[in-house]
Amino acid sequence: MSRPEPHPLTPEDCLVAMMVAVSASDGNMRTSELLKIQSAVNHLPIFGKYDVDRIQTVSRVVLDLFEQEDGLDALFGLIRDNLPARLHETAYAMACDVAVADGKLPETELRILEEMRYELDIDRLHAAAIERGARARHMTL
Repeated sequence: MSRPEPHPLTPEDCLVAMMVAVSASDGNMRTSELLKIQSAVNHLPIFGKYDVDRIQTVSRVVLDLFEQEDGLDALFGLIRDNLPARLHETAYAMACDVAVADGKLPETELRILEEMRYELDIDRLHAAAIERGARARHMTL
């Protein structure tokens, strides 16, 4: 009897993939965004048992998908298949934190966040609260 194939992405991988996707969406993964991803993985309880070496593997998967014509659709398919619905808002919150980490929100990042809201079925009011929280956490003087 053969064993079933493991999921290509764990739920934690999906969270990392969402953060990487936002960072890579404008074609420039800034140091502040990469540090935000690393910090989230190092400090948030949801990543308590996560192998940090997987960040590089997941990043490569996302970047490879971005090079394909329907890569973004494929990425969202993987996310929907492997991320429990109860973590959709968590994924969106982490993506928003990465998006605002460098103090800039280019149109490409705004578009991918909009797509994430749609693909993850995030209620518009909840999304607005998550976005406002991310902005508040990243204010500068």
